[in-house]
Amino acid sequence: MWLTFLTTFLNIIDLVIPLLIAVAYFTLTERKIMAGIQRRRGPNVIGYMGLLQPLADGLKLFVKETVLPTNANIVLFVLAPLCTFVLSLISWAVIPFSYGNVIADPELGGLYFLAISSLGVYGVLISGWSSNSKYAFLGALRSAAQMVSYEISMGISLINVCLCVGTLNLTEIVTAQVNVWLVFPLLPVSIMFFIGCLAETNRHPFDLPEAEAELVSGYNVEYSAMGFALFFLGEYANMIVMGGLTSICFLGGWLSPFGIGILPAGIWFGLKICFFVILFIVIRAILPRYRYDQLMKLGWKCFLPLALAFFFLSVGILMGFDWLPN
Repeated sequence: MWLTFLTTFLNIIDLVIPLLIAVAYFTLTERKIMAGIQRRRGPNVIGYMGLLQPLADGLKLFVKETVLPTNANIVLFVLAPLCTFVLSLISWAVIPFSYGNVIADPELGGLYFLAISSLGVYGVLISGWSSNSKYAFLGALRSAAQMVSYEISMGISLINVCLCVGTLNLTEIVTAQVNVWLVFPLLPVSIMFFIGCLAETNRHPFDLPEAEAELVSGYNVEYSAMGFALFFLGEYANMIVMGGLTSICFLGGWLSPFGIGILPAGIWFGLKICFFVILFIVIRAILPRYRYDQLMKLGWKCFLPLALAFFFLSVGILMGFDWLPN
């Protein structure tokens, strides 16, 4: 029993440490790419070409004093960023990096992922309510409504994938794409799923919960030091895991394109995640922010009917040609 526990613990550490390093350099990549798009240099002072900037930012947040608002609910105020950060790490438990290279491989891996991602809103709600600030509370309410709205269309899109493959196991979803990636037969569904990922992670053009113009940074406005850092780490870890899930569902996960086996499986998976991460950054740099009424209208009046329509279309085609998996 102790050996199993130790092995699992080492596997978790082996996942968490590279993930935190990836999140740190994700922030640097974002600042560099946005600086290039805006014709400026970006971070270039600390280390060669700014490569040590994420470490300096982390050290600064670590040594700063944590300010606790006088009228805040202190216990919930401290627990909220921890909740967000831990949930962003738990999501990685079912993500397979290659065949057999996964911490847990349940049959309902897709359902587990949706359940954990839906719990992420609790950290935001708790932080907004416990801060006892009207700006933080309004940002938290916005985030809850937004995440619930887009989770429905995301779930229906994932059901499309599971219907075509015949399983909710993420490893089997990847292995079912050996001949053709699902992005080709399910292109509109994949686009809706990725846009849902943008809304789930509160990224441009759906970053209304963090709208600094009217909410002074939104639900995390009262946080400083490590509390803010945990929210920051959780948000960026969620972006990377959403890129990983999109790769698994629509781009064949660790499978190489056209059967070319030049690179190891894990490298292909990492490259696909990098593609979606860069897409997150470019979208932030080039698109304006939606108004909140436009955001909700897009979720309920556009994406939800389209997701249902494609679901019924997929069922009709699979049943009509007797292609439903056993």
